[in-house]
Amino acid sequence: MTAPETPDTARTFTTIGVVGLGTMGAGIAEVFARHGYAVVGVEKDDEGVARGRRHLEASTGRAVAREKLTQAEADELLGRITFATSLKDLAEADLVVEAVVESMDAKVAIFRDLDAIVAPGTILATNTSSLSVTELSTATSAPGRVVGIHFFNPAPVQRLVEVVRTVVTEPSVLDDVQALLGSLGKSPVVCGDKAGFIANTLLFGYLNHAASMFEQRYASREDIDAAMRFGCGYPMGPLALLDLIGLDTAYEILETMYRQGRDRLHAPTPILKQMVTAGLLGRKTGRGFYTYEQPDSPVVVDDAATPSADAAPALRHDISQVGVVGTGTMASGIVEVFAKAGYDVLYVGRSAEKVEGVRAMITKNFDKQIQRGRATEEQKTEVLGRVTGTTSLDDLGTVDIVVEAIAEDLAIKTTLFENLDEICKPGAILATTTSSLPIIAMAKVTSRPQDVIGMHFFNPATVMKLVEVVSTVSTDDAVTETVRALCAKVGKVAVSCTDRAGFIVNALLFPYLNDAVKMLEAHYANADDIDTAMKQGCALPMGPFELLDVVGNDVSLAIQRELYLEFREPGFAPAPLLEHLVTAGYLGRKTKRGFRDYSAR
Repeated sequence: MTAPETPDTARTFTTIGVVGLGTMGAGIAEVFARHGYAVVGVEKDDEGVARGRRHLEASTGRAVAREKLTQAEADELLGRITFATSLKDLAEADLVVEAVVESMDAKVAIFRDLDAIVAPGTILATNTSSLSVTELSTATSAPGRVVGIHFFNPAPVQRLVEVVRTVVTEPSVLDDVQALLGSLGKSPVVCGDKAGFIANTLLFGYLNHAASMFEQRYASREDIDAAMRFGCGYPMGPLALLDLIGLDTAYEILETMYRQGRDRLHAPTPILKQMVTAGLLGRKTGRGFYTYEQPDSPVVVDDAATPSADAAPALRHDISQVGVVGTGTMASGIVEVFAKAGYDVLYVGRSAEKVEGVRAMITKNFDKQIQRGRATEEQKTEVLGRVTGTTSLDDLGTVDIVVEAIAEDLAIKTTLFENLDEICKPGAILATTTSSLPIIAMAKVTSRPQDVIGMHFFNPATVMKLVEVVSTVSTDDAVTETVRALCAKVGKVAVSCTDRAGFIVNALLFPYLNDAVKMLEAHYANADDIDTAMKQGCALPMGPFELLDVVGNDVSLAIQRELYLEFREPGFAPAPLLEHLVTAGYLGRKTKRGFRDYSAR
């Protein structure tokens, strides 16, 4: 098979050099060999070559076992790779990708040597994830031909590749590399030369914040991870991900980003250094934030911090009738959740029309489920039979818990809580679904602050599994335990935290979104490339700008302002671009324009 030509470029790529055949370098060599290129893989000695060969044989063997390759294709692929221990064997390469240890000195030495060996038109690339590509380029006589090509691990599987331009990278080099990567089935995104590039800059700020949250004992490791998995649909929680990456690696990346950018959000939180010093590096040592069966095992085992099965929350208050105040989408969903779980639900709306709208919404949801074979008419009748609507708050006098889901306005909510305090029987729990307002402000206007708590459902409540159970300084432990147990009874995953802005999910999510807006604002990368980087590089369900436009830029700005006012962290200050979009009325999908234009869709 002859090597394919890269379409519409001046360069023809035939031979690819890869320097360093560790896990990443071997994966890069495999990617090019799979697509018909002759590959020369260079290691420093015969032992390194043998190790690289084993990496390749193991990877292609797994592909054969999974029927992604035939044995003949695997043999042909391996046959395209030549192994060497001298950089001089790269003299005929059209592109050389360096993938050695993250050491500036080591990489500079390699680039200096390569500069004297390869042809003038050969592109020199580094796979660094954090070091300065510009600094590396100065080790050569032609820095314009140097570029960053940051593959993600495992390279044969991950589609994302960050293409890092320096201020002197020739435009033709950038174009040719993008076209080449596209021909490999990869998704190249272009960014400037700044430590962390796109994915790591956004990811590690978020991971650092999560580690800090754990360090402050704001929430348990299990609850922080569950919150992001069930609240945002992330494939892994941040602390489990840190264990997978390696806490030493995470610390070095954060330290490099902080040294270069001096952004306090990238200053490694102290617990990371403490754990690294103690040798608690994550999966590879068998202990990190979690404890593993053995080093390099993904299997988590119980340790001293694991919650006991005997400590499962119990209903310390009798709950038989549930009250809900509100008739919007969230309130209707909460009514449906409790009624489906067997509870009698009394909900309150401002008008008979709004009250009837809740029944209509539940009926519509059931009809869709019946059409899909997921529910029956009998179940619909049974659930609707447990639901009663009223326009009078006074009817809530008999309920055991009230969940309010009205407008996100503190004045309106505190007035409601004053009324509920007078109406509801002694011992009834008063819960708010607020996502950003201080719950203690609602509790203090009542005569029962010990019975006031946050129950932050996620939208749509019928689908999303997470509920953040938020206790104030006054909330009784029995109330917290009861609400957690109630969440479990209605099929939700409860996570506990205390009453501060953003709780768990929003406190971790929105600074990350704000950082993405700042990245766009600085013209570091475009919105499409940033979204692609986070979806394909970090396996997130949506890119930051897709998510912002769905949530609403006005909502996002309001939450970010609350976080900034609460923590006074300079890095939490809302990005000016976000402020400007809201001022212009570009709120996202709901106004047909946000970070993208939806008017023609």
